[in-house]
Amino acid sequence: MRFLHTSDWHLGRSFHRESMLGAQAAFVDHLVGTARAERVDAVLVSGDVYDRALPPVDAVELCNEALRRLAALGVRVVVISGNHDSAARLGFGADLIDAAGVHLRSDPARVGEPVEIGGVAVFGIPYLEPEVVRHAWELPERSHTAALTGAMDRVRAAAAGRPSVVLAHAFVTGGEASDSERDITVGGVAHVPASVFDGVSYTALGHLHGRQRMTETVRYSGSPLAYSFSETDHVKGSWLVEVGPGGMTSAEFVEAPVPRPLARLRGELADLLADERHAAVEDHWLQVTLTDPVRPKAAMDRLRERFPRTVALSFEPAGGDPGRSWTRRLRDRSDPDVALDFVREVRGEPADEAEEDLLRAAFEACRVKEAVR
Repeated sequence: MRFLHTSDWHLGRSFHRESMLGAQAAFVDHLVGTARAERVDAVLVSGDVYDRALPPVDAVELCNEALRRLAALGVRVVVISGNHDSAARLGFGADLIDAAGVHLRSDPARVGEPVEIGGVAVFGIPYLEPEVVRHAWELPERSHTAALTGAMDRVRAAAAGRPSVVLAHAFVTGGEASDSERDITVGGVAHVPASVFDGVSYTALGHLHGRQRMTETVRYSGSPLAYSFSETDHVKGSWLVEVGPGGMTSAEFVEAPVPRPLARLRGELADLLADERHAAVEDHWLQVTLTDPVRPKAAMDRLRERFPRTVALSFEPAGGDPGRSWTRRLRDRSDPDVALDFVREVRGEPADEAEEDLLRAAFEACRVKEAVR
């Protein structure tokens, strides 16, 4: 079996209020062209097809076009829902669409049902909200590790030693996150060990936006486009993988086109406007950090005269307190922790234990409700 592993399309997403639909359509063209040129048997999409549970119409149309074009090539497509997708909406009509060679897997109850492609059993594990499957699967605890362990137990039992591929949407321990991924922390625990996926030929991961090799057979493809400036140095694309009777035989990364590169500049405004070394990034999407001791007037307008694609601007005066940067203050903090910081900021004292428990329960209830929509 020869396949392309891709994930995290986030169709419908904007980049600092700039539409990404044209760039996403260019990626679809590249993906279809690669599938044709490499004569793949399947394309695997490991979750976050859309950027939100109720995607805009043009995003749905682009997804439909991508699936239609791949099916017209005779390429099988396996898609799982991610934490940004609505499992119910993405999985609508899955049984009927199976007949066209497009296999939508968003129902946890079906994780042990393989899609047979070229002698390989392909299993789709959608994003699993632990609370949704905890009682049905009689899990020992409410965690992502417990949920994925329960899913993989079902996969291994159904695979019965055959060559097998698993699609999963999760944060594997040791993975490098980006600023554009949504927090999936549950009870303080979001990570799962790569060993959860032992026993299968290849694991096609989604969720983290950078391509990463967790083990030789457990990999992230990353998103096809950069969705935050933390991804400026990422190389985007898909894994081209072959699996035979003895397991994975090869994996090669196929780079995707870059419609418009990203860059970050830092310095005083006058210097940035005058420095000829920055000519190479004048047509890039830019994040600019100004270090002027006094905030310059009309800074964005002046920057855009030379750098018309400047979309993000921040101020960090030289010698100032770096802790005042909101980006730095929020980095690696969960949504409930950010909300608790807000309570402390506006009230002058932290939430008490009961209030903290209530706030965390509210975030958890919202996540569970979104997972089952």
